[in-house]
Amino acid sequence: MKHNVGNIDRIVRVVAGLGLISLVFVGTQTLWGWLGIIPIATALIGWCPAYTLLGINTCPAHKDAGHSKTS
Repeated sequence: MKHNVGNIDRIVRVVAGLGLISLVFVGTQTLWGWLGIIPIATALIGWCPAYTLLGINTCPAHKDAGHSKTS
């Protein structure tokens, strides 16, 4: 699995995931908040299956990985 989630995207995912998980304990107190585990997990591993299906890559380290330089 190649990384396809960049650093800024990872931060946004962690914040959004923690926000969703907080819904389990405060606010609406619904179990749907546990879906916040998904963006946190994708941020930690750096790979998102939805991004793979859609052809999205926010990781700058791998954007030019397909190009080889010849001297």
